[in-house]
Amino acid sequence: MAVDSPLSSQLGPPACERDAKALHFIEETTSHADSVQDRVLTEILTRNSQTEYLTRFKLNGATDRETFKSKLPIITYEDLQPEIHRIANGDRSAILSAHPISEFLTSSGTSAGERKLMPTIKEELDRRRLLYSLLMPVMNLYVPGLERGKGLYFLFVKSETRTPGGLLARPVLTSYYKSDHFKTRPYDPYNVYTSPNEAILCPDSFQSMYAQMLCGLLQRQQVLRVGAVFASGLLRAIRFLQLNWPQLTQDIEIGALNPKLTDPSLREYMDKILKPNPELAECVRHECSKDNWEGIIARIWQNTKYLDVIVTGAMAQYIPTLDYYSGGLPLACTMYASSECYFGLNLNPMCKPSQVSYTIMPNMAYFEFLPHEPDSFGFPRDSPPKVVDLVDVEVGKEYELVITTYAGLYRYRVGDILRVTGFHNSAPQFHFVRRKNVLLSIDSDKTDEAELQKAVENASRLLREFNTSVVEYTSYADTRTIPGHYVIYWELLGKDSANSPTDEVLKQCCLAMEESLNSVYRQGRVADNSIGPLEIRVVKNGTFEELMDYAISRGASINQYKVPRCVNFTPIMELLDSRVVSSHFSPASPLWTPERRR
Repeated sequence: MAVDSPLSSQLGPPACERDAKALHFIEETTSHADSVQDRVLTEILTRNSQTEYLTRFKLNGATDRETFKSKLPIITYEDLQPEIHRIANGDRSAILSAHPISEFLTSSGTSAGERKLMPTIKEELDRRRLLYSLLMPVMNLYVPGLERGKGLYFLFVKSETRTPGGLLARPVLTSYYKSDHFKTRPYDPYNVYTSPNEAILCPDSFQSMYAQMLCGLLQRQQVLRVGAVFASGLLRAIRFLQLNWPQLTQDIEIGALNPKLTDPSLREYMDKILKPNPELAECVRHECSKDNWEGIIARIWQNTKYLDVIVTGAMAQYIPTLDYYSGGLPLACTMYASSECYFGLNLNPMCKPSQVSYTIMPNMAYFEFLPHEPDSFGFPRDSPPKVVDLVDVEVGKEYELVITTYAGLYRYRVGDILRVTGFHNSAPQFHFVRRKNVLLSIDSDKTDEAELQKAVENASRLLREFNTSVVEYTSYADTRTIPGHYVIYWELLGKDSANSPTDEVLKQCCLAMEESLNSVYRQGRVADNSIGPLEIRVVKNGTFEELMDYAISRGASINQYKVPRCVNFTPIMELLDSRVVSSHFSPASPLWTPERRR
């Protein structure tokens, strides 16, 4: 029965007393966002006043915003690398934080550079746990009855590495899953997983995935939600099921675990729960042996109410494929976080993916915002933009996120571009627009991730009549040709092999992409002849899974991996080109006139 609470009335009646406290906290914190931000900055600057970094800028113990902003510069990761390297190499002095750096959290990295090392301190785990504790109380407002079932989540850890100075370096989710906060978490009927800790913590990704999928199948009637961190991770799990369902159903039928699973703790757990179940095995075999996998999630896990995955930003292109495999189940994006900091949560998690907005929780860090003009590529040095505080952002405008954290990042540019969509109490809500980095450039043209995503979406509409969609894509600025040209790699999912898109259709897709790109690109194609016709290279099914496997073999985290939207690393290029089944070029120049600007 819902518990009435006037303090949480704006969000809705909580499902239980614990939820009432969580919703009260959200309301209280967002209602006093500016004063919370003031307290957070004061705490950070007070505790770290004697650090080398703050001393260098002569803050002299000041904690007010005006002094802080006048003395400390806005920085990027490159600006901080000397300090990062010192800490990584064993310098334990108070360089960035008065509290000892407990470990480094590794970013997902890009194709252009090495993985970033983000310093963190032990108490950050408390802040992350706090944000996690708010997710289900919000979800319970929209989806009743979740305490009567379980969540099938595909969660993974990555083996840690150590810096020369002995500090652990690992992805943020690995840090969390291996912490006591996660391993010894109290029982919560609203947040029970089908996957045991033994499976989640297994460092072998095959064994971990196999055991989690097997547990999910064994408990299929209890599964009420299916998820992974990113949409790509959930699709990887579906692909795993496609490849391994014969062995999985055999294990279920005879009640014996696949001998490929050798992890002792994993085998011990599975031996306790795995019993012969021929009826379940036949049910799963019946669904998986069909050629048509449309709606497979809803067919196997029939009680699933929604998918819990991130489908904002670059993950948006997975939405059609998720809809295909889930039978159109709702997609819930619950939180916004990064290796640098956890930021906030979605207070309307069952909204359409295109309408997702995250409410920044002002207790997580001190937040500032650099106004961002969508058509600009940097600000003149002699007239820097006016940085605004959390409560001073304006609805409809775009900003680059700048953070100051308890762990020692001061006025750090995260690189995320956010658009303000509204406010919850006095805390702003943001739609994630894109990462700031430009992806493609041949001449004076600059194409970013959001623009490329839109071009792919527009072009893929031409595939609908063939029941075909773009499963995955990446791009490459090919400057080996004269003039250089954009190359887009597509992996396609066709529902009707007898009605595949023709060469002519794919050529028109090339042209549709070019029509979607900015006027500088089109001018280069039409007037300057500085850019050649765009090329689409269709690759074999499973190519992007191979790309992910390659990245993981080089140290990427299976949790944090995202397909790079632009590639230039030779081994990756060679892998992609070796899987090309057809190549198609734009058959004409896109429309461009000097008057057409956008």
